[in-house]
Amino acid sequence: MNLVFMGTPEIARRALEYLYNNTPHKIIAVVTGPDKPAGRGRKMHPTPVKKTAKQFGLPVFTPDSLEDDTFIKQMREIGADVFVVIAFRILPVKLFSIPPKGSINLHGSLLPKYRGAAPINWAIINGETETGLTTFFLQKKVDTGNIIYREKINIDPDDNFSSLYDKMADLSGPVIEKTLDLIESDQIELIKQDDSLATPAPKISPFDCLIDWGFPVKNVVNFIRGMSAVPGAFTYFRGKKVKVFRVKNSGMNLSEKLRPGQIIPDKHKLLIAVADGAVEVEELLPEGKTKMTGNQFLQGYKPADKEIFGEMPKGVKN
Repeated sequence: MNLVFMGTPEIARRALEYLYNNTPHKIIAVVTGPDKPAGRGRKMHPTPVKKTAKQFGLPVFTPDSLEDDTFIKQMREIGADVFVVIAFRILPVKLFSIPPKGSINLHGSLLPKYRGAAPINWAIINGETETGLTTFFLQKKVDTGNIIYREKINIDPDDNFSSLYDKMADLSGPVIEKTLDLIESDQIELIKQDDSLATPAPKISPFDCLIDWGFPVKNVVNFIRGMSAVPGAFTYFRGKKVKVFRVKNSGMNLSEKLRPGQIIPDKHKLLIAVADGAVEVEELLPEGKTKMTGNQFLQGYKPADKEIFGEMPKGVKN
């Protein structure tokens, strides 16, 4: 089949690369976001998808608006059988209804669970042990279309956002290939989503990343896993922001109730009191410093008795 591929970040790029190199389906055009300034020099950089598409010599469209009449006309005239959408913008009805075999989306959860912009983060934060990839036909309401194909993925205890994202990115191409093959064969058994089973996965704001040390060990560990390394869970220490990338259950049973966030004295481990015990901070990044281990933090900052992680400086806005 002839397809138009739409996407922006790494997970979409890997799918594009896989489809181009490993399937008979022909990518006749790519739609992605416009170049953006990045780095110290603020030079313009293409999206990962655009960079790969150019390497393959594929036509690339970077419309400012998906409602643009000229762009819509171009998509009508291009002759695609299907649109493939991965980690892109919300398509208007007049765009996704163009191809005769429909427009499909790849979503990073087992729909209808975790509908929304951040399904990978929220699955880990909520302590799930299994998630997956789902392909479905686009409908006007986001993430509600009829399901074509689902593939399960285990969430291992040491997985964080970054590692689970990589798992999904590696599977994105094969899952899209299976989906396209099903569409081409006309052997799809569509599954209507049960809205009563739907759970939300809303976009994560900067404030959502603030660590609450008042939760139990399991919740704190899962929260930091789900935010690591992107967008990054954080706390405060001595008036400065500290990103926390990796913690684990310390296994400690505290003999007395400590204030959540209190640093527990230890010569080698950075231990933080939480609701039902303590976590050990293994990797963190204090503001203005380089990434370090918990032990390096102890040696450099030498926390005083009963110092606290988490006291927000007055006037600070997240």
